[in-house]
Amino acid sequence: MGGVKEDEIEFLVELLSKYPLESLRKIASAEGLDYYRLKRIYDRYYGKYLVVSATYNIRLLGLKSFVGFLSVPADRLIEVALRMTKNPFIGYVNPAFGFKNGLSVIFYVPKDQVKDIDEMLAKYSDDFEYYEVWAYPPPKKPKEWGDWELSYDYAILMDILKWDARTPMKRIAERLGKTRPTIRYMINRLQEKKLLVGFFPLVDMNVHDRGVIGIASELKEEVLDKFKDYEISVGYLPGRGYLLEWFFSSREDMGGKVLEFSAYVEKLLVEYFEQSFKELNDNNKKTAFQRMVKKDGSGYRSILEF
Repeated sequence: MGGVKEDEIEFLVELLSKYPLESLRKIASAEGLDYYRLKRIYDRYYGKYLVVSATYNIRLLGLKSFVGFLSVPADRLIEVALRMTKNPFIGYVNPAFGFKNGLSVIFYVPKDQVKDIDEMLAKYSDDFEYYEVWAYPPPKKPKEWGDWELSYDYAILMDILKWDARTPMKRIAERLGKTRPTIRYMINRLQEKKLLVGFFPLVDMNVHDRGVIGIASELKEEVLDKFKDYEISVGYLPGRGYLLEWFFSSREDMGGKVLEFSAYVEKLLVEYFEQSFKELNDNNKKTAFQRMVKKDGSGYRSILEF
């Protein structure tokens, strides 16, 4: 992160958490900040190191979330990743080495296509394992899975808001060939149906270029307290346990991290956030919903089509 001031990124993240869609002038006025200083910081980092992204309730959209680990020879990593990131149901792919040497994958599957997961992953590797993953802590009474019940235009809108929720309304209206009031109505409808959870600033993975992924049959509460100074993510694996992921920089002692975290998990691997893979993932993510959904809006395409 040469030349990047982490305190300025943190400052911007804090502001955009409070005012995700407001203009810089409104933010400066509300917070009593110097507009030109805020604009300099915003122009320096926004779109490069962080972006405001829409978060959706995939359960209500009828999608199930999975994490997978595939054995792939080192000399075939890019080739396999290229093929995988043509599939819009693949959220991201990164090199990973540990209990599986090859690729770690996040992917989303329509609820009625879960039976096809093995066939999909077998296109890329003959040795893999995967787990359904929920947000932590899991709900005590999970809601029913929904379905895609929107027109195709909503898929395009959702991609735009997912990629950059601060995209000017005028540009969104031009992209969809609709008026700005219609776009506002569509966004309000997503919120009213609770499909759109909210807008949140996301720091780019380039800030953390390594991760340690662990799978544990039980979650020891001391883990979250012990590593509270690290960026840590926890997922619930129904019937299997928990997914723990720690993010850090390659400048830190990776060997020490592995030893430290291995005491709390049964399976462990190290994930690498490389620029070439980031570009593949970003290109796939930009239009994911509009390639998942049938153009007549009647539902999702097959995960085996790609």
